[in-house]
Amino acid sequence: MRRTYRSLFRCLQTLAVLSALVRPALAEPSDLPPEVGFNYGEIETPRITAMGGAMRAMGNSLEGLFLNPANMAASRVYHLGVSAQIWPEAARQSYGAGIVDSIVSRTRVAGGVGGTWNLQDPDGVERQSTDLRFALAFPFAEQFLVGLGGRYLWLKQDGFWEGYGSMPPSAASSGLEDEQIVKAFAFDAGITVKPSEQFAVSVVGANLNNPNNGFQPTSVGGGIGFGTEDFTVEADVLTDFTTWDETTVRAMGGLEVLLADRFPIRAGYRYDQGVASHALSLGAGYVDRTFAAEVGVRRTLTPEDVAATAIVFGFKYHLESAGLTPDTGDTF
Repeated sequence: MRRTYRSLFRCLQTLAVLSALVRPALAEPSDLPPEVGFNYGEIETPRITAMGGAMRAMGNSLEGLFLNPANMAASRVYHLGVSAQIWPEAARQSYGAGIVDSIVSRTRVAGGVGGTWNLQDPDGVERQSTDLRFALAFPFAEQFLVGLGGRYLWLKQDGFWEGYGSMPPSAASSGLEDEQIVKAFAFDAGITVKPSEQFAVSVVGANLNNPNNGFQPTSVGGGIGFGTEDFTVEADVLTDFTTWDETTVRAMGGLEVLLADRFPIRAGYRYDQGVASHALSLGAGYVDRTFAAEVGVRRTLTPEDVAATAIVFGFKYHLESAGLTPDTGDTF
């Protein structure tokens, strides 16, 4: 256990150093629309970013907690992870941690909880938020997984975006000084069907209670994926009913190859109808029985006026590998 704490402490130190290195880039207001840097309120791990966001069918562990709660029950894991997101052009930083357990419960219920703190454009829109996620999943059979998740968002905004076409600053447009403008709960639901061990189809809904604010957009979508121990490919489509004046679609695809049983190499693509953007992503990492260290990078290629880079670092510790979890004797 001490080794676990030391590893996590070193990882947090590294994230703090990264934060200090990017602070000079945050000294000027961002020219990007705030919606670009906010990224629909989605919390991404390096794997999610590198796969273009296409992880609703094949993602498990922390990817399941943040994208499809049903998939937390897709494998037997007990994972603890930390992550950092850096968006240079959007002047955003995010730091979070999460834990997912699908081993300890004798009823085969999988559970997870995660929290992320976000700071976006401190010299412009000056948006700060804390995002809390929690979820449960149950495998009714090896081929049928169901999950429910909850999320609570605290968000305040003390500044004003001064980008192209902005209206003059006003109390309404710049939020409420030192007060939360969003304190709202929302829930997610997901279903994953696995006709075979390698093939999965998922349907997922996010913010299904319609919180009626653009910071928690209601969306429904899903994914189709195929994966083996060394290869994963997936395509997702998501319909967003809230963020923009009309319903929009995001389409995503990703590919992952595991080299030498240790080094995942990933690539992905995302089309966002809301800003009519095309983005490519890449990622790599090191994975062994005890831990994983990963990075994912996404870059918007077109159009130029919403071009943004997202860099996501993550470290994950596999608690089950340390013998810290009981053997329940259950199998899926």
